[in-house]
Amino acid sequence: GERAARFDPALAPHLAVRLLDAPGKRVTTTIDRRIQGAAIVAMRRQLAGLGADRVRDGAVVVLDNATGDVLAYVGGVGLKSTAAAVDGANARRQAGSTLKPHLYAQVIEKGWLTAASILDDSPVQLDTASGLYVPKNYDRSFKGPVSVRHSLAASLNVPAVRALVIDDVQQFRDRLWALGYHGLVEDGDYYGFSLALGSAEVSLVEQANAFRTLANRGRWSPVRFVKGAAKGEERRIVDPGAAFIVADIMADATARADAFGADSALRLPFWAAAKTGTSKGMRDNWCVGFSDRYTVAVWVGNLEGDSMRAVSGTSGAAPVWRDVMLALHAGRPGRPPGIPEGVEARRVNLPSTREPPRREYFLRGTAQAEMAAAPAAARRPRITSPVSGSVYALDPDIPAGRQQLAVVVSGEVTGFRLILDKQVLGDADAGQQIVPRPGSHILTLTDPGGRTIDRVRFTVR
Repeated sequence: GERAARFDPALAPHLAVRLLDAPGKRVTTTIDRRIQGAAIVAMRRQLAGLGADRVRDGAVVVLDNATGDVLAYVGGVGLKSTAAAVDGANARRQAGSTLKPHLYAQVIEKGWLTAASILDDSPVQLDTASGLYVPKNYDRSFKGPVSVRHSLAASLNVPAVRALVIDDVQQFRDRLWALGYHGLVEDGDYYGFSLALGSAEVSLVEQANAFRTLANRGRWSPVRFVKGAAKGEERRIVDPGAAFIVADIMADATARADAFGADSALRLPFWAAAKTGTSKGMRDNWCVGFSDRYTVAVWVGNLEGDSMRAVSGTSGAAPVWRDVMLALHAGRPGRPPGIPEGVEARRVNLPSTREPPRREYFLRGTAQAEMAAAPAAARRPRITSPVSGSVYALDPDIPAGRQQLAVVVSGEVTGFRLILDKQVLGDADAGQQIVPRPGSHILTLTDPGGRTIDRVRFTVR
């Protein structure tokens, strides 16, 4: 393409506004005319096909993995937009499921989970700043025990929340900040466990560069808009093995077939990794992914913030992502990455799931031949019920003495005690019952030395 052509503001009006910050300024950008054109055509075709009564706006960013050069920057394509001047590539919107790969990369890197670890996809109640919160999957059903590979590929919500409980909200928030998501100005507690489901606001350029970091084996560097600008410094953010494993999951068409069908728009005739996401109330729709050479990020939605009608991750943004990827690789298909140092392939059986045995990738030293439920002795002693933050209502028609709350604890708890509001309830392994009294209560689990091991807060009305 005519890459060095003087920057034509008509071709990328939103980028012109972003870069031309002084009158008479002239800039030669990194934009590739051919790729910019292909992105505009793909987005126009998709929006026209969906129709303005369903969705009006969309944006596309394409990055060169090696340099960070911005090869395409489409902030919007006009058509039936009611906010054509707003830059959709620079606006911050809710991330939906697109943050999950970064979460799984962090827990895999720490050795706390592997791609074959089992997470339970079952109802879970979480205590958040805004009250009780029960995440559900997009199809409202629960799948039972599922592996990390399946959980990420099929974008299941409850396993992602469980992974964040294992990780730590603050650590995950700090990781997202390090990856360049600078809309996350609050600390972890502000977002709570909904951060696993993408409650944070992110821009399309931030999305593209965070995924480019995974494509580059965990090495982050800033994007470049201006031709010949100095290359920013590189920083290692993600462990190379963890980045490789997460990319492999995002490229696994079999693992996502359950959720997206065997032949979704995410399937290309060459190796590519991708993640879709939809924000609460169908306001935003994302598809972000990469090949060995390029990262493509697509957003579809309404810039005024109203909901889309009947548009999902694979029907909204993904077809545009696919078209742009195909245009980028015309005549030069993407190649799968080599296995990095410190990663090994091992066969694994998953008897507790509905998943057949498979060859799986592990960080060296974390491989297991079989994934089965841990015996009680290996489980962390904790209170599993009541769940912290729960609210229980007494039924006025039933005598108070007949209404009891069973306490459930996990792990090997011989010699441990339960304490309710500073009064000893009894031995933790003896199946204790709480006679609920109205008010706020704290239930504590202490070890034989009297140290607090777990504590839950619940309310009775």
